Amino acid sequence: MPVPALRIPSWVWVSGLTAGAIVGVGFLALEADNGVHPHPTAAASPKPTATPKQSVSPEAAPSTPGLPAKSGTGRRIVYSLSEDRVWLVDADDQSRRTFVVWPGTVDPAPGTYTISVRTPATTGSDGVAVEHVVYFTVKSGINIAFSNAVDGSSPPPAPAGTQTGGIRLHKEDGTALWAFGATETKVRVVE
Repeated sequence: MPVPALRIPSWVWVSGLTAGAIVGVGFLALEADNGVHPHPTAAASPKPTATPKQSVSPEAAPSTPGLPAKSGTGRRIVYSLSEDRVWLVDADDQSRRTFVVWPGTVDPAPGTYTISVRTPATTGSDGVAVEHVVYFTVKSGINIAFSNAVDGSSPPPAPAGTQTGGIRLHKEDGTALWAFGATETKVRVVE
């Protein structure tokens, strides 16, 4: 005699799916709270992006990457295009802080610039609320600036063909760069 098929009411399926979704969202919230930041995929952006790492102060980690060659002298912000990394450098040429960034899709040309405008908060070209916006150049009509998302999130992948000049930082790095980078502070961009 065949065994009758077990029939599960639809409300059980819906309840199970809802519970699974709640657990998934809770897990993602916990990961975000623990400092895990999602990052854009290389396929979504014309330029490969670095996996952001925690900020490193030179005193805390002897393996901190050294300043790139030809990065200038004196008090300055150094931005390496190939490493997607920033250094805050004191007048005595000692790196005070270094961190990895999420670049925009438009890179500034290598050279020396000065911070021209600082904006406490605005909306980025990606529609995200940003703060600590530090502008230092324009390329092809696109403003190039450092900033961090108000909510601490990483930037979403830029749609194909979109030109963005925002160099996004982790929230704590944005705060440090804002404090360090007054108007007229030099920004040295290197390959």
